[in-house]
Amino acid sequence: MPDTTDILAIHELLGLYGHIIDAREWHRVEELFTADCAYDMTQFGLGVVHGAAAVRELWAAPDATHPLAHHATNIIVSEDGGGVVRVLSKGLGVGPNGRVGSVTYRDIVTRTSAGWRFAARKGELRQPSQAT
Repeated sequence: MPDTTDILAIHELLGLYGHIIDAREWHRVEELFTADCAYDMTQFGLGVVHGAAAVRELWAAPDATHPLAHHATNIIVSEDGGGVVRVLSKGLGVGPNGRVGSVTYRDIVTRTSAGWRFAARKGELRQPSQAT
């Protein structure tokens, strides 16, 4: 299991994701993702892209739409038997009209020489039919 310092750094990675995407600072994507990451936003109609450069292109596309604000919460860090560090979290996105959406993120993070980065990030849209 990652130590407390690593867990705090992983929490900060999730927070930084929201700050970078909300500020539209696409040039900073390497602060979040590994060069060979998998970014799966299939449930948002965006498919899967591979690599930090592809994430930047996706985010910066002229027809891309983004919430005004991303908020990370309910962050759980674990390590599986193979040493893979996984992060389960929830996200809230606030749209320009004030609507709020919810996402569950399933991440794999890895420690690089530059710090913790997403090796894989999958967003699962929370639908009203999933609520009980």
